[in-house]
Amino acid sequence: MTAGDQPIPLNDGRFTVPGNRWDLVAGSTGSDATVAVVIPYYNQQRELDRTLAALARQTYPAHLVQVVVADDGSARTPALPRSPLDLRVVRQEDLGFRAAAARNLGAAATDAAVLCFLDADTVPEPDYLRAITRLPSRLPDALVVGRRRYADLDAAAPGTAPQPLPEPRWLADAYAATGDLLHLDHRSYRYVISSVMCCSADLFSDIGGFDGSFVGYGGEDWEFAHRALANGAVLHHAGDAVAWHHGPDWAGRDVPGRAAVKNAEALALSRRITDPDARRTGLRYALPDVAVAVDSAGHTASSLARTISGFLGEDVGVWIRGDAAEALLRAVGADDDRLRTGSVPDDVLRRCRFLITTQGRAELSRAGVASLLRTCSGEAVGAVTSKAPGVAVTCRATWARNRVRRWTTGTVRFADPADADRVSRAVTVDAESIGLRCGAEEPDLSW
Repeated sequence: MTAGDQPIPLNDGRFTVPGNRWDLVAGSTGSDATVAVVIPYYNQQRELDRTLAALARQTYPAHLVQVVVADDGSARTPALPRSPLDLRVVRQEDLGFRAAAARNLGAAATDAAVLCFLDADTVPEPDYLRAITRLPSRLPDALVVGRRRYADLDAAAPGTAPQPLPEPRWLADAYAATGDLLHLDHRSYRYVISSVMCCSADLFSDIGGFDGSFVGYGGEDWEFAHRALANGAVLHHAGDAVAWHHGPDWAGRDVPGRAAVKNAEALALSRRITDPDARRTGLRYALPDVAVAVDSAGHTASSLARTISGFLGEDVGVWIRGDAAEALLRAVGADDDRLRTGSVPDDVLRRCRFLITTQGRAELSRAGVASLLRTCSGEAVGAVTSKAPGVAVTCRATWARNRVRRWTTGTVRFADPADADRVSRAVTVDAESIGLRCGAEEPDLSW
């Protein structure tokens, strides 16, 4: 067994893993963690009663479970039954459909180690909590999605199994094709559903929870999962964590203005996530997919323009750093809001997918930049470096950078600091293969 085939110990007895290798921890056992079930709610007393009754029947130890009902401004405060569980209600004002803000409110009301997000109309089977918390309690980077099934729960006789309605085929196919999300690509965030989602409180806090600015149905779970991936989350589908949604999937519902609703969701997501498929219109957004940090040392205005030009075929933001950065950018004279000075902001590095850094008067072709990004998109690849005389370029995947940041800056850290290098693979590519060379101090920009 190689170092890449073993979990990576943290100093509190939990683990992280190389890449997305949740399978390295899946068979391990440990003590049960404290769990908070956060339920966003809006005028759904009947559905809530059914969900709370199902939570009281869980096989998970009741004394470790807290349930927080996060009321999104209902006309009446939800009523809570007598229960072996610790039940509580938190409320926010009715300012529209704000499920993301409600989930954040509920998460803030607990100090449990593991957070389960479950919708009020989604009823868990008895082993649900045990199945969905299994990985996050041992692997705090894990973001787990359960299996949401569909039925008319009002039609099911007490004590009998509900009659299933169709499940989304595209979602089942995705879980099968990826080995329950063992193998990821840039679209994998789409397979996380917040109504049956679980993660550690450490991960939720580190990535800043849901984006509370979402108002209206849909989109907040994809944004959360995309940002979680950029911050080094490990995705997993726990197919044995089953909960039943009352009624059909969204595709089977009678939704007025369906196309307008989905388009509004797409537009809201496009400015918040950097998936190239979400930005096929060609529009540019403040948040880039690729952050480029250019060292201005040794540059003239003309050589800086030549270096920058190689990156502009991508969805980029370029930050020029160094003592001469502002003067050089003024001399370049471009009215291009992709070009800035200073360090790449931390908020960008927690939301974009790649960080490219340059040293020297690096010149490389746009095709070479695209090749660099493709290589860095490879499974478990965290950094790709290329060097030529006088210049160097490194492309880093933010998921690897941010996972290492999480376990090197807080109270919980790698048990062995050297294990930071085991989180991802480093790749070196030949400079000629991407067209990398050291440019002239005064390249010919004439035409």
